[in-house]
Amino acid sequence: MIFLSMLLLGTLIGFVGAGGAGVTITLLTVGFNIPIHIALGVALSSMVFTMISGVISHLRENEVELKTGLIIGLGGVIGAFIGAKFSTIIPENILSIFTALMIILSALILYIKVYHNDLLNKYLKVPTTSLAGKNIYGILVGCINGFLSGAFGIGAAAFIQISLLIIFGVPLLKSIGTCMLIILPISASGGLGYLTSGNLDFTIFLQTVAGLMIGAFIGSKFTHLAPKPILKFAIVAMPTIGGLILLLFH
Repeated sequence: MIFLSMLLLGTLIGFVGAGGAGVTITLLTVGFNIPIHIALGVALSSMVFTMISGVISHLRENEVELKTGLIIGLGGVIGAFIGAKFSTIIPENILSIFTALMIILSALILYIKVYHNDLLNKYLKVPTTSLAGKNIYGILVGCINGFLSGAFGIGAAAFIQISLLIIFGVPLLKSIGTCMLIILPISASGGLGYLTSGNLDFTIFLQTVAGLMIGAFIGSKFTHLAPKPILKFAIVAMPTIGGLILLLFH
C-alpha cells in the first residue's frame, strides 16, 4: 500500500514539478501511522534519488551556478547532519507540529513567488553583483538551510531559492537548477544522520523511493498538457494541504 500510495503521489509530484517532501511526510505519518522521526528520515533520504535526474537535466542546459551550489551544499552537509541529530531529541508530538508549520511556511513562500512575485521584486533588493565569491556567506546559508532540512525532513527548496535570489543574485532560472544541486548533498547528509540514529526504515524507504521515482517519471509526461493556472494552483496547494493535514490530524 505504501508503494501504491507513493506511486500516485509521485505521479502528482512529477506533474506539478514540485519536490513534495512535506506531502510524503504527511502521507507516511497520517496515512500509515509511521513515527514522525522515521517518516522524516525516509522523506529526506528519498530526495537524493528524486533530485538526481533534475540536476543532470539542469547541468546539461547550463542552468546551474556550480560554484555557488557546491559552496552552499558544503555548508548544507554540515547543517543537515546536525539537524537530523537534533530532531532525535525533540518529542514526537512537538516535532510533528514544527514540521507541519515548516511545510506551511514553505507553501506561503511558494505562494508569494508564484502569485505575487512583483512583491519580491518591489520589497527585496536583489544584488546586481553575485556574491558567489564570498564563500563564508555560502557556507553559513548552507548550514542554516541544511539544519532546517535535516531537523524537519523537508527539502527546504523554497528557503534555498529565496537565499539564492536575494543573497547571491542568482537568476531565477538558474536558481531552480542550483537549488536542486544543493538539495542533493543536504538530503544525503540528513539521511545519514537519521540512519546513524536508527530512524531510517529500509523497507519503507525502498517502497517510497520506488513509488516516487516511477510516479514522477509518469507524471512529468503530462506536465506540458496542463493549463498554467492549474499547475500554479497545484504547486501551492500540495504543501499547504500536506502541512495542514499533518498539523490537524497527527
